[in-house]
Amino acid sequence: MTRTGPPTIEEIRVGDEPAAWRAAGFAVDDDGVCRAGTVRIRLVGRDEGKYVRSWALRGVTGDGDGNIDGLPTAPSSGTGPADPGVHPNGVLLIDHLVVTTPDLDRTIGVLEGRGLELRRTRETGAITQQYGGAPMRQAFFRLGEVILELIGPGEPAGDGPARFYGFAFTVEDIEATHASVGEHMGRIKDAVQEGRRITTLRHKELDISTAIAFMSPEP
Repeated sequence: MTRTGPPTIEEIRVGDEPAAWRAAGFAVDDDGVCRAGTVRIRLVGRDEGKYVRSWALRGVTGDGDGNIDGLPTAPSSGTGPADPGVHPNGVLLIDHLVVTTPDLDRTIGVLEGRGLELRRTRETGAITQQYGGAPMRQAFFRLGEVILELIGPGEPAGDGPARFYGFAFTVEDIEATHASVGEHMGRIKDAVQEGRRITTLRHKELDISTAIAFMSPEP
């Protein structure tokens, strides 16, 4: 498939049961599809394993399926954007999809080779166990309304694949979201993005395998 337009996310397949996401306040239809903004999140159960299993992209350079630096990539079905869902927890859209990599420059190069445009990079002093407490770097790409946030160590830490990590969703009213999900939410705090606030879902308590955060809208 040749590139036909700016790359966007058509669908993300997640190895969770629909009931688990419903318990977190997401609207999920009878086919296991949760519509977040213009993206379909398809909840496929645990037969293939946990976590994000794959994504389907529109408008990428070259073949639209297979593997993008370790990220399983399904072919686009050619369908247009999903109709926005209406969720009891107030979710409006996917703010960003987080991917980790042991070699940030390598993964940036692969993504750019598939037609994704690097918007910016940032050094961060965040300490994570995944990379032995080392300072991290972030790179940001735009996929339609969704930001792809790529996180890796300051220096390459091996030749392993990139991996999907989790979601941050924009919500209409973060206080209302926190109240609707209740005891399964962490405290609301200031986000890194100026003027925004964030809270995280205690996803394991609901048998959701993928990390999920909720963010207030951009000011």
